Order: sequence, then structure tokens, then C-alpha cells
Amino acid sequence: MANYRSNTRKKNSQSGSSSPDQVFKVRTPRERDNELFATVSSLLGANRVRLQCMDGIVRMGRIPGSKKKSMWVKEGDLVIATPWEIQNSKADVIWKYTRPQVDWLSRKGFLK
Repeated sequence: MANYRSNTRKKNSQSGSSSPDQVFKVRTPRERDNELFATVSSLLGANRVRLQCMDGIVRMGRIPGSKKKSMWVKEGDLVIATPWEIQNSKADVIWKYTRPQVDWLSRKGFLK
């Protein structure tokens, strides 16, 4: 059993020659789902954040319960937000970008 584990570690370490910061595929906002880019300007507590959206509106963002544990949001992070249909001043945060993904988006011209 020990021999099997050491062999799999060697195989995994050799195959990981590409850098972990290399970006292959990045999720972009879907227009049909009314999604847009937003930057977290402040943390309000209780899974609430203040978002500066790319359409110029400052919204209160809510991190849904399904994403609460898996998505750790800080000030200055780039996220995808979905504005509410009922209240346009509020939105749900549905995706958070990592630093290499933000660099890739800015190089490709998605961010202005």
C-alpha cells in the first residue's frame, strides 16, 4: 500500500508541470440571465456586501446560503452579480473571480 501511494505522488507531481496560476477558462456574465460585473466596495455583515456594479449603480449584494461557505469575499474582489427584478438596488452575488482570472479578463478587454 505504501508503494502505491508513493507512486501516485510521483505521477501527480510530474504531471503538474503547468503553473497553477495559468487560466484556461473563465466564466463571463450572461446577458440573457441579466448578470453583470461588480466590485465589492465594503462588507456589511450578515452575508451582505456593498457592490459597485459596472452599470454605475451601487447595490446591496447578498451572498446566497448555497455559496456562503464556498465563497469568501473581501473588499476589492471582482464578482458577478444578478440584480433583483423587484428591487433594482439589490443583487445576488453568484460568482467570485480569482486574481489570475481578473488579470485575464482585463487583458482580453472584458473590464473597462
